[in-house]
Amino acid sequence: MLLEGKSAIVTGSSKGLGRAYAIALAGAGAKVVVNGRTAGEVDAVVQEIKKSGGEAAACVESVSSWEGAQRIIQCAKGSFGYLDILVNNAGITRDRTLLKMTEEDWDEVIAIHMKGTFACGKFAAMEMQGQGSGRIINVTSGAGLMGNFGQTNYSAAKAGIVGMTMTWAMELAKYGITVNAIRAAAMTRMIQPLVDRAVKEAEKAGLPQPKPEDLGIYPPEAAAPLVVFLASDEAAWINGQVIAIDGPRLVLWSHPKQVRSAHMFPHWTVETLMKHFRETVGTELERFGTDVISYFDRPTAAKKE
Repeated sequence: MLLEGKSAIVTGSSKGLGRAYAIALAGAGAKVVVNGRTAGEVDAVVQEIKKSGGEAAACVESVSSWEGAQRIIQCAKGSFGYLDILVNNAGITRDRTLLKMTEEDWDEVIAIHMKGTFACGKFAAMEMQGQGSGRIINVTSGAGLMGNFGQTNYSAAKAGIVGMTMTWAMELAKYGITVNAIRAAAMTRMIQPLVDRAVKEAEKAGLPQPKPEDLGIYPPEAAAPLVVFLASDEAAWINGQVIAIDGPRLVLWSHPKQVRSAHMFPHWTVETLMKHFRETVGTELERFGTDVISYFDRPTAAKKE
């Protein structure tokens, strides 16, 4: 099997995408640490893996504390003796617009997404360094790449994860450790509100009710093959990339780069910016907002019904 003899941790793997990743990694031969904050849910996934002939261990810890992250990594060491693969998947949402978001909303999301990814990544890399190999797969979001209404905290955290991914890819390459980020718009509890909103929009407009697939949203299991592939030795040549998978669609995201430049000597002034901005760099202004497209922007979806 592709991952036979490998040891993996998937944070936040008691449900949703994390569960799908853990089961797929185990199915490919990896020994998997299933992590979450509710013992019953974690144990259910462990038993599911074992029932299918795989090997798994439970670790009920939150990634949001330094000590919790250390214990998660040590769970792999204690259970299997080593660690080859880390999937930083744990996450929550606390959605509110900027004007309504509280300090608690901000702190909770940043602690689990950004601090959790950093802490688990740090302690995992320390273990992998001595082995001379390892795979770290961080989970980002379209919100972190393009922003999303009502998700200042989530967007900031997911953008930070992309920045960490690029930095770690540079820092850890010499140890044989690759670091990549993935993004999947899968049918989970976190994305259900988007589907519900699209259904309401369709009802108001007199359009047929959209299926999740019409919105580019597929079951979590459809995203799992990308994690298995990136975790394998077959993907040792892939490093520092952001890759999205949505059912049949596989997408490589570009790194931030210059789109257009203009020069004014000896330097730009307010007057020259007012005069020339629109016709120079202003012709290439970037769009913003996630790529989970509104039902109204998918006219073909209605035609299919």
